[in-house]
Amino acid sequence: MKKKFTLEIASPCSENFDKMIPNANGSFCDSCMKNVIDLSKKTNSEVAKFISENRDQNICARLKTTQLEEEFQINETSKINNLKYAAVAASLLLASNVTGQEKTTVETEITVLQPAHYTVGKVAYVQNTQEQSIFVKGKLLEAKTNKPFDKKTYRNLEISINGSRSNVKVNSKTGEFLIPILVAKDSKTFQIVITADDYYLSKAVNFDVSSVKDNVLHQNIIISADELSRVYIAGGLGVNYIPEKTTKEI
Repeated sequence: MKKKFTLEIASPCSENFDKMIPNANGSFCDSCMKNVIDLSKKTNSEVAKFISENRDQNICARLKTTQLEEEFQINETSKINNLKYAAVAASLLLASNVTGQEKTTVETEITVLQPAHYTVGKVAYVQNTQEQSIFVKGKLLEAKTNKPFDKKTYRNLEISINGSRSNVKVNSKTGEFLIPILVAKDSKTFQIVITADDYYLSKAVNFDVSSVKDNVLHQNIIISADELSRVYIAGGLGVNYIPEKTTKEI
């Protein structure tokens, strides 16, 4: 019998999961003195299996916010059916062992693959002459306050622009950043990616190439906190089972 359910965390926890102490059962939270189980990296089937095996437990978990929108499914079988399946499996195993003893060894032909040939040499990189390398220097500010983002809420705030090779840390006190990027000479926007421990944002930002002086573009990036999507959420785990649809006879 199949049973469907969804997950919820009614009261999200503000503790920093990365600072908790990992152990065999999850990560230990000093604040609530409980283990927090990280389900964010598990597949739907793994989550369903975990819930099935721990349905009577009081669980504190860490999830991706997208998992709160997922519908999970577990298969329930009765103990009687399990015993029947076990008996059938045992009889099949016994029969296969007897049959296997009667068979004679069959010679097999092994095909040896020919070795592949490779060409070794330097990789040539052709730079796009329509791009220029510049530095973007400015501050990342919250739109409502015009101040840097709260460092307690948005821990390890970083920014990248136009797929820069590495993210650059944003100064938690001033909001300042300096990042090298490549931009097309006729471009009017660049793509920013902002990340924190539990938050993410990707969006296009307008800019003027003519404002670049000595290969430096001075530009603040002002973002509303509401634009940042929460990636991870932790707290007491709730399981909402979905009732089966019943059909009425007419």
